[in-house]
Amino acid sequence: MIDSYSFGRIVVNGTAYTNDIKIIDAAVIPEWWRKTGHTVAAEDVTDLVGSRPEIVVIGKGKPGFMSTSSEAKRLFADHGITLIEDKTSRAVETFNRLHREGKKVCAGFHLTC
Repeated sequence: MIDSYSFGRIVVNGTAYTNDIKIIDAAVIPEWWRKTGHTVAAEDVTDLVGSRPEIVVIGKGKPGFMSTSSEAKRLFADHGITLIEDKTSRAVETFNRLHREGKKVCAGFHLTC
């Protein structure tokens, strides 16, 4: 599903994106802007939760600086959703593996810092 990732650029199913994205039910949601930039708030991921995935993968940027708020983590936990956070390069690999395994997985990817 995700063809490649490099700093500031991700290619999904042959289409390149240069802004942060979400993937929900195999659809790319471009231009993912968060309430506070480098922190994922609960309100930033309600659409991910609403799609009822088993797993949500969050790519925290190339060096992994983006964080997930305790409220967002609690939202995932309250809905029985496993949260996996990692540097975006590893998060892409994890997402692709889970997708190949047939898991119901959604994601949010921060592409830069």
